[in-house]
Amino acid sequence: MGIFDFLSGEFIDVIHWTDDTRDTMVWRFEREGHEIKYGAKLTVREGQAAVFVHEGQLADVFTPGLYMLETNNMPIMTTLQHWDHGFQSPFKSEIYFVNTTRFNDLKWGTKNPIMLRDPEFGPTRLRAFGTYSVRVSDPARFLSEIVGTDGEFTRDEISFQIRNIIVQEFSRAIASSGIPVLDMAANTRELGRLVAEAISATVAEYGLTIPELYIENISLPPAVEKALDKRTSMGLVGDLDRFTQYSAAEAMTEAAQNSSGGGMAAGLGAGMGLAMAQQMGQGGPWGARPAAPAASAPPPPPPVEHVWHIAEKGETHGPYSRARLGRMAQEGTLTRDTHVWTQGQDGWMRAGDVQELAQLFTVLPPPPPPA
Repeated sequence: MGIFDFLSGEFIDVIHWTDDTRDTMVWRFEREGHEIKYGAKLTVREGQAAVFVHEGQLADVFTPGLYMLETNNMPIMTTLQHWDHGFQSPFKSEIYFVNTTRFNDLKWGTKNPIMLRDPEFGPTRLRAFGTYSVRVSDPARFLSEIVGTDGEFTRDEISFQIRNIIVQEFSRAIASSGIPVLDMAANTRELGRLVAEAISATVAEYGLTIPELYIENISLPPAVEKALDKRTSMGLVGDLDRFTQYSAAEAMTEAAQNSSGGGMAAGLGAGMGLAMAQQMGQGGPWGARPAAPAASAPPPPPPVEHVWHIAEKGETHGPYSRARLGRMAQEGTLTRDTHVWTQGQDGWMRAGDVQELAQLFTVLPPPPPPA
């Protein structure tokens, strides 16, 4: 600093700090020789605190407001300096501005998997990550325990230590919580509260508080996730017999709706492929082995059964197989006048006028004779 800057500093009597970095936690007010003039104005804005350090000892702490640096509002400094009356000469002291606002969106996460004993899966491992916020609650303690004589202290310099504390307490809390792995997603808020309470005493020794802590995700090892996917699939399938019947009905419906005969072509293709495989295995034109007695030709694929839709009272329902329509005819819910439709049919027709369905009504007994 040149002589002009030094002389300018002697006449500057306003001490303040404005921060535009959004990550600075502590900033030291720099003056030539740390000389502060008697009667200087100290401006402490909202979200700040000013800490005076005199000859290596913590002195006064100023909260937001405008102060005249005089003996009546600097009691600790007056005691340390042994001032029993007003002073006029500059005094040497360091001033540290501490940011007391919240620093949000800080990340934490488990570097290694956490081992725990799950009541359903037994010993397993999991990982977790989330965010948290930190705030300086005791500027003097924070300055003495963490910052020291650092002229500019940022949140990155403390976030690593806090992250380790969070992971340690999270591991302990989740291992002793007894919450099953499958229920942890529904209890992340409760787990976050438990972890925040567990680390509050530790970070308080640094002059800090953790106002918020969030658990964004808890993940399991790939092997456990694969087992969960299989269990979920089995739960969706339910009764395997009914699932097989449903799949067959769906395949028949798709084949019937394929006007180009895709279902029949697929069946013929499968039969031809089977015949070709048998011929190759027997050393036919494509094989090198001697010809064996020709095997019987596979049976042709069964014809595709039509499925039917029913129109009643302005609504349609179905499709139903011919066997199901037969039972409906016996129950009386299907009559000759019921309108039906199937793939390839030109519009709705009465069931009694459809040759394939008319047979369903011929096996019914005639009406009973009059009494």
